[in-house]
Amino acid sequence: MSKEVVLSIVISFIISVILCPIVIPFLQRLKFGQYVRKEGPKRHIKKTGTPTMGGLIILTSISATCVPFLNTCKGIVPVLFVILGFGLIGFLDDYIKVVMKRNLGLKSYQKMFLQIVVAAVFSYYLVHYTDIGTGVYIPFGNGAVLELGDAFIPFTMLVIIGTVNGANFTDGLDGLAAGVTVIIAVFFTVMAIASGSGMELISCAVVGSLLGFLLFNVYPAKVFMGDTGSLALGGYVASLAIMMKMPLFILIVGFIYFVEVLSVIIQVVYFKLSGGKRIFKMAPIHHHFELCGWSETRIVAMFSIVTAILCLIALYAI
Repeated sequence: MSKEVVLSIVISFIISVILCPIVIPFLQRLKFGQYVRKEGPKRHIKKTGTPTMGGLIILTSISATCVPFLNTCKGIVPVLFVILGFGLIGFLDDYIKVVMKRNLGLKSYQKMFLQIVVAAVFSYYLVHYTDIGTGVYIPFGNGAVLELGDAFIPFTMLVIIGTVNGANFTDGLDGLAAGVTVIIAVFFTVMAIASGSGMELISCAVVGSLLGFLLFNVYPAKVFMGDTGSLALGGYVASLAIMMKMPLFILIVGFIYFVEVLSVIIQVVYFKLSGGKRIFKMAPIHHHFELCGWSETRIVAMFSIVTAILCLIALYAI
């Protein structure tokens, strides 16, 4: 393991730990507090007013760590673009919710349009300005590659938008999105080092940043990452996986993201088809477990353990 890898983790961790005690009181003074929906779990009412938009801390620590390496590791530039691009979309959404007091934030079509723009720019850049090709590794295929050809751009856009929204839905409990994503980031760090792809530096920056942020985000959270953080993290997972030709592996390591999105889709479709009945007590599914009496820490622990096991399985799926 190179010194740069260790430094990347340590530097991003230190920056995150230093920024949290500075930014959290600042967000409190600005009254950038979390709005909690009345129809949500009753125990979440006490979270009202907890500073949100903490994703700015994550974005700052990742960016500050990666900037010195941009000239020597140009492969991280597209990933950093996606992280910051989706972080900006999340920031706009959070700003509208918290500052402008419009609880729904960006309109659905506005958010989707902006997500499509970022995903399209990234996908177009990969095809026309890099040599990564249009093939992706098939899990458990012994190194077999699926050649996508002209379908590569729409496929990568679908992967990015799906993963980003999966990460967003996962961000509903203290430490959940950060805890699940840091495990995924460790997996991709190991894979980047093993493959010599050069992507380990930005992945390590994400690991260090999230470890520092988790010190203030675990239950009871002193700060929430907001859409600023969750969209950026989803963008990181998707873009890095694509750069490493491993987008299909997101179905394994990002299984929690997939389940969270699927639970919402099932709930909405069944509600409409059944005339108002529900399969889950509440969606996304982590709220269902809450209403079943599980504590936040138990749910976060279970989801994190599942992710860790699936990441180990993914190591054997190469």
